[in-house]
Amino acid sequence: MTRIRFSSIALASILWVSGAFAQDLALLDSGAVLAEVQSTEYEEAQARAEFRSLDQDVQSLKKEVLDLNRDLFLLEEELLFPANSQVAFFISMDVGEYFDLDAINLKIDGKDVSNYLYTEREVSALHRGGVHRMHMENLKVGDHELVAVFTGKGPNVRDYRRGATMNFKKGIGAKYVELKITDRVTKQQPEFIIKEWE
Repeated sequence: MTRIRFSSIALASILWVSGAFAQDLALLDSGAVLAEVQSTEYEEAQARAEFRSLDQDVQSLKKEVLDLNRDLFLLEEELLFPANSQVAFFISMDVGEYFDLDAINLKIDGKDVSNYLYTEREVSALHRGGVHRMHMENLKVGDHELVAVFTGKGPNVRDYRRGATMNFKKGIGAKYVELKITDRVTKQQPEFIIKEWE
């Protein structure tokens, strides 16, 4: 009987010790899990900070590239079209009820220099007072002939193609030429005017 009692006491002691050991293990286990979670959160916060820093660097680099691109464009224009030989051609529209613009073809001294096909949006911008720089050219000093052919829909929505010609003298310095589309109300026809800007 003492043996049974001793066995049951020993068994109870073993169970008690193993229960306490299991609790210690659980506490150790939860402590390790907590430390691991805190370590993961710290790493994620550090990764987010690095990503923000990298994103700011990319945005800064992007801005520098855009600024450089703008500067290069201006330099290219200066080199390709020096002010003393430059001629620029602009398109404008006044009202436009008798003509719906589709395209314009420019010839200088008998040579095709520009063809431009307009979208509805661009035509709408011209109707609202916008001006489109259609072409820039380097020309020698002297006499030149400009021929502009306007294509679109005329009165009664018929296909309409009309040309306008102008002889001009290129001097030293830049020259600006405007091709203006207006409505001639008395004839109910579009009118195409070419004029030099002073």
